[in-house]
Amino acid sequence: MFLKHTQIAPARVTGLLHAAEAASRAIPPAFPLDATVAVNPFLGHTGEDLAHAAARLCRVAGVRLTRPRAEIATRVAAGEITDDDLAAALIASSSPLKPIDLAMLKARLHAESPSPAALPTVAALVASATGTDWPAVIARSFGLWAAGHFDRGQALWTPRPGHGAFAAWREWATHDLTPEIAGLGGFCAHVAEAPDTADRAVLRAAERLGLSAEAAETAFHRLLVDLGGWPQHARWLLWRAELAGGSDTTLTDLLAIRLIWEEALLAHCPQVTGEWQATVAAHAAPVSPTPDQVIDAILQDASERAHQRRLAAALTGSAPRADRPDLQAAFCIDVRSEVMRRALEAQDGGIDTFGFAGFFGLPVAHRPQGSDEMQAHLPALLNPALVSTSHTDAASEASTRIAARATRAWGRFRQAAVSSFAFVEAAGPAYGVKLVRDALALGPRGLKPAPPPQIEGGLTVDQKAQTAAAVLRAMSMTAGHARLVLLVGHGAQVTNNPHESAYHCGACSGQTGEVSSRLLASLLNDPETRAGLPAQGIHLPEDTLFVAGLHDTVTDEVTLYPDSAASGHAADLDRAKDWLAAAGRIARAERARRLPGATGDSLFRRAVDWAEVRPEWGLAGCAAFIAAPRAATAGRDLKGRAFLHSYDWTADKGFATLELILTAPVVVASWISLQYYGSTVAPRVFGGGNKLIHNVVGGIGVVEGNGGLLRPGLPWQTVHDGVAPAHDPLRLSVMVEAPAEAIAGVLRKHDTVRELFDHGWLHLFALRDGRVTARYRPGLIWEGGGEATDLAA
Repeated sequence: MFLKHTQIAPARVTGLLHAAEAASRAIPPAFPLDATVAVNPFLGHTGEDLAHAAARLCRVAGVRLTRPRAEIATRVAAGEITDDDLAAALIASSSPLKPIDLAMLKARLHAESPSPAALPTVAALVASATGTDWPAVIARSFGLWAAGHFDRGQALWTPRPGHGAFAAWREWATHDLTPEIAGLGGFCAHVAEAPDTADRAVLRAAERLGLSAEAAETAFHRLLVDLGGWPQHARWLLWRAELAGGSDTTLTDLLAIRLIWEEALLAHCPQVTGEWQATVAAHAAPVSPTPDQVIDAILQDASERAHQRRLAAALTGSAPRADRPDLQAAFCIDVRSEVMRRALEAQDGGIDTFGFAGFFGLPVAHRPQGSDEMQAHLPALLNPALVSTSHTDAASEASTRIAARATRAWGRFRQAAVSSFAFVEAAGPAYGVKLVRDALALGPRGLKPAPPPQIEGGLTVDQKAQTAAAVLRAMSMTAGHARLVLLVGHGAQVTNNPHESAYHCGACSGQTGEVSSRLLASLLNDPETRAGLPAQGIHLPEDTLFVAGLHDTVTDEVTLYPDSAASGHAADLDRAKDWLAAAGRIARAERARRLPGATGDSLFRRAVDWAEVRPEWGLAGCAAFIAAPRAATAGRDLKGRAFLHSYDWTADKGFATLELILTAPVVVASWISLQYYGSTVAPRVFGGGNKLIHNVVGGIGVVEGNGGLLRPGLPWQTVHDGVAPAHDPLRLSVMVEAPAEAIAGVLRKHDTVRELFDHGWLHLFALRDGRVTARYRPGLIWEGGGEATDLAA
């Protein structure tokens, strides 16, 4: 009945629906503001190399995926990128379209590649023919509906809650006269007579628009890109559903909505039919890069080889460490901790630091005090296996909930349509003190600690020992423990910043690392855990105390949480606090040099300044991931650009920890790196726009101005200082101290991870004794393998 209704051949139905699915999978997810997670904007393109992805995204989005050639030419002239870097990148390229020699590559370096231009939509063609900006009309109309439909609690009311996106939009659009006022007569009737399901609407529109199965994939992708960040939010809904074992059809709903607009506009302006048919033919052509896109990819690779050469030169071998340190501190592998770790180690030769993912190996969903809402405190790639809470005693919990409800009720009264104006008239002056305080950046300093978290239901004795042993092995902390071991997560105090969670811990799904570090410290100090660890092959000294901490990455202050009794370690704690304070001063002075107009002392003000668009640089500049013993990187100034994960392959039986590192922290770091990359080279599509004109929509994301399309990705001020980019767009270089064959063995088991390296989205190197010995090449091939340092030569 369905096929008869659409009058489309079954094979074509299958091809068109497959094209819609492929276009949907090419859209990256955008996580909501309360739990922002960096996402690889090229997530749907990792099965192809940079040049092919550039060709596809040129067609559907009109963006270039590499920096301007003039910037690279400047670096070549300055000697930062050498002829050897260019030649090596040229040789490594497998494209038949590459220049025949280095001389030709360098000649093309001084001629900018053509400006990218997306294939036009029907809306764009009709806009050119009629003079009415139909893409802007669609953006405004669709954005207004989407802001209400997808609202997550910000709005006081939403249109038709509980309905699917397509059904809700159809009901709304049949009463929206905006398109008809703009000149699209009969649009409401057109929507009313549209098919009743998204799949049927997609198929009917494809038939009316003359889209073949070959043309449909990039044509559909083009339309989804045209809706800005809303399809990315829908892709997050699908991501979340699939993580829980389900599915979600919202992306198909949005595609159907956009296709209905295309149908109506083509019927409204049939004179563009010829141009549209030519566009369909262009969509049907295979996606293949141009010679210029190949050259740009080679130049990008040369830039990355120049950085790798300098990094390899800095890694000159492992340094000896003390037998039993005076202090150990495990920090999240976030690149901002590299500066702090280096500064802390400089305080005393008896200080060792470690790097590990900030959720500290505990896959927790957490209930904060006074709330039943669950917060994920683990990487977005994983499902929680534990539930924790900061709920306190019944009386205290009840008063917290009452206060929270009163605050919410007060907020709704302030914003309600009837009472908002009266509220300003009557209560506005009472806010004068707060306004003056915030305007002068005199707000409270520091991140507010929560009550100690605990695992709901507790763990059995065996579970405690097994969990603790697994975490300690993953952290390469199985022996040589100090009397005092700090477990330091991170967060950021910022004010009036919708993207606050983006400054927090990516391994904790945009929350701070406080909960995870305090849970692990409590677990490792538990007498039952200690009693069970010897059976797991781990012996902790009786005098070792674990203390949780939180590194504020804006101010470089570290707050310690001595939740366990520490009477015998008072002197150790006092000394550690002095060392942390001194390290913080050094780290602030170093980081302030990068921030426009900042000094070390001014960072405290930036944290509470509601007008500050750059409280810190976040992870801007990230370029490398190094999994090795700290001895390989200790004492090296890596300038806050490297994720440092502690790993000792000699203690990793069966290479289970190596597999975990390559499939989780490395993938998360690649998402971070590529989000910064995409937001820098293609800010119009992958960036968050201008912070100065942001407005929060639905608790989901931001728009620029008072409406329109959602802006995903990083704001411009996060990656640019106003004069030049603050982030150097380089694909991440992953360096692992382990046998090359062991690394390749992990890649053989995980195709999705392997394709990141095979297609150049990540670079991979093997280390031995702290020195680079081999480079990975596509197809599980290694270059080098000798005693090292051809990269650093």
